[in-house]
Amino acid sequence: MTEGVVDTMTSRSGPGYDRDDPSLSAIMSERRQLINLAYRLLGSLAEAEDVVQETYARWYAMSDREQEAIEAPGAWLRKVAGRICLDLLGSARARRESYVGEWIPEPVPDRTEWMKPEGDPADRVTLDESVNMAFLVVLESMTPAERVAFILHDVFRYSFPEVAEIVGRTPGACRQLASSARRRVREAETPATPSAQQAGIVRDFKLAWEAKDIDALIGLLDPGVTATADGGGLVSARLLPVHGGDLVAQAFADIARVAPDLAILERTVNGQPGLVAQQDGVTVAVFAFEVAGDRIKHIWAVRNPEKLRPWTAG
Repeated sequence: MTEGVVDTMTSRSGPGYDRDDPSLSAIMSERRQLINLAYRLLGSLAEAEDVVQETYARWYAMSDREQEAIEAPGAWLRKVAGRICLDLLGSARARRESYVGEWIPEPVPDRTEWMKPEGDPADRVTLDESVNMAFLVVLESMTPAERVAFILHDVFRYSFPEVAEIVGRTPGACRQLASSARRRVREAETPATPSAQQAGIVRDFKLAWEAKDIDALIGLLDPGVTATADGGGLVSARLLPVHGGDLVAQAFADIARVAPDLAILERTVNGQPGLVAQQDGVTVAVFAFEVAGDRIKHIWAVRNPEKLRPWTAG
């Protein structure tokens, strides 16, 4: 589903079609906004791409007259994309119940490290606080309606009447949904740690991990730290989260022992300092961190190769 639809739209020819048509340019210029919206709503870049393809397919399935009757095509596209995401979120809960192991949102790299072969800038997610891994994980705890109302209103600044058109509820109900979601976010928030300090702590963790220095690892971890891995049943990964500084430190030391050829690189993961593990130049894992004060509180390790496409060339 992710292949071919936009290529067809942007390369077709025929009566009345003009590659330089300004109306086409206006429609296609919405692509990045739609990718950003759908990724935040779904936590999956692959699914976000599918949503955008489907949204454009619905636009181009209309007749010229139907398209011309739409006063604000960009708003129409965003509304359709939001509704598709809402439907997908409902079915995603059932799919994730049968997912092998833990499901972690798909990590995205910094724009300078984007390795997706087609390299379309319109597919790149804008990195800000609304895509850090801790925030996306909190979003996963929300109902589909809460998540959509909150993201549309608090992140993308839609009015509640606009949100109501997408969610299919009254503006007042959408206001309550967003308020409930906001409360969940506040309850999960940790005091912000400056980015430079986070980077230093992640770097120290990398060095201690490479040295298999369990004491140093424990010193960098919050006593209540949780490490969660996502292999999706496609590669080896712990099926349940690991809790506690001693156990998490031991788990990473074990990885260093069984995979001595693992290259650990410092990278930006969802806009924050993170690590990437490579074997023979191929990315095999991406690690996102939540740092509270001077300790690491959460580690998310994405191993599922289907979620690592933007990190691997070729």
